[in-house]
Amino acid sequence: MSSPISLTFLGAAGTVTGSKHLLEAGGRRILIDCGLFQGLKALRLRNWEPFAVDPASIAAVILTHAHLDHCGYLPRLVAAGFRGRIFCTPGTKDLCSLVLPDAAHIQEEDARQANRHGYTKHAPALPLFTTTDAARALTHLQPVGYNRPIPLWGQAGDSHLPVTYQAGDSHPTVEFINAGHLLGSAYARVRVGDRTILFGGDLGRYGRPVLPDPTPVADADVLLLESTYGDRVHEVDDNGDRLATIVNETATRGGKLIIPSFAIGRVEEVLYWLRRLEDQKRIPVLPVYVDSPMAAAALKFYSGRANELDPEMTTGQRHVCAFCTTRMVTVASPQQSKDLTASRQPAIVISSSGMATGGRVLHHLEAAITSAKNTVLFVGYQAAGTRGRTLVDGGTEIKLHGRVLPVSARIERIDSMSAHADASEIMRWLSGFSRPPRMTYLVHGEPAALQALASRIATERGWPVHIAAHHERVEFP
Repeated sequence: MSSPISLTFLGAAGTVTGSKHLLEAGGRRILIDCGLFQGLKALRLRNWEPFAVDPASIAAVILTHAHLDHCGYLPRLVAAGFRGRIFCTPGTKDLCSLVLPDAAHIQEEDARQANRHGYTKHAPALPLFTTTDAARALTHLQPVGYNRPIPLWGQAGDSHLPVTYQAGDSHPTVEFINAGHLLGSAYARVRVGDRTILFGGDLGRYGRPVLPDPTPVADADVLLLESTYGDRVHEVDDNGDRLATIVNETATRGGKLIIPSFAIGRVEEVLYWLRRLEDQKRIPVLPVYVDSPMAAAALKFYSGRANELDPEMTTGQRHVCAFCTTRMVTVASPQQSKDLTASRQPAIVISSSGMATGGRVLHHLEAAITSAKNTVLFVGYQAAGTRGRTLVDGGTEIKLHGRVLPVSARIERIDSMSAHADASEIMRWLSGFSRPPRMTYLVHGEPAALQALASRIATERGWPVHIAAHHERVEFP
């Protein structure tokens, strides 16, 4: 008889951040994704809570991709005692080598700034994790190529935990399948005996530049499905018309266009469109500054893995300038960033973070937000509680570095660049299944999106579907 399997939703249940799903089988624990909670303070405080189980008791971690809400808690997990392997694709390993040290640096810098300027209730404010913790986490990464099932233990390096499987039980395996969401992004197909659990991670989109379409999957016994845009459909791709209008109007006013952007994934698509509009002479040739060392490094990883990108990206240049605009500048040093912040010359500035929760973009916003000639353009999902969400929802003031500033700049949003599948694209992907899963658990969504997608799946496909709750534990035979 097969051993029972349980699944506990430790994050991204009822919200879009903090993805963590604990799979327990045969007395061993596997954590799928290990993300940071972001956005609302009540969510961010969860990052500081003791982990739900002893990290040392976790046999392995599986990462679906390198966005912080899926991998950003790894340094803290390792610091708390996790000693196993972290399985991921090579592309995810590359990007984690950028995002984890960067996140640690931001944590440390934010703590220093809070202590220096006194905008903290803690004495002293401490970082959630350090650059040393991030470096240690990276040593645990075990890259595995797409479509190559690999055992999760029973190999050298796994002796710190006892094997408690019964005779006849086969060791679980993981297989990564390209999800088309980010370089290296994947669904994680975990097989335990004769059962298959598909952890969807984040689902990519169809017919978008840079990345391939999400790979179809034929079957799974249990499916975890993201629901970020489960209640809406992205605006129709307008061939760059809206972006061109925003660039042209901002240039006419003599202002700056500030684009808060996720350093990995989104920057590449923004540059793709800017270059295309320039080539078609639909926008003026302006200086385009990529003010994120991490984004600049990520561009090289994207170019180095051209075989994993959309086929149109591999016809022609296979290096970083496949994404270059005419007057593109990658800003490296803090002093260059300060000079750019102080400059009043018309320009396009792409800087992280994408939800304006930290990083260099906050300095650009601080300098630009009070002038009506400038524009702030958001090109991705804005989680509840973030500065980005406040601005796109029409907020008239914003707090930056301890100061409350009036919002006079134009605030624009383009959702068509989102890397997350919308409701119709999710349903399109589900149509590739040859049989319904025994249960589909909806995760990684806000309540309205979760309810809407659950209703649509039940109505249109007739599948059993359940909205996961935070810390809910489910068991299946």
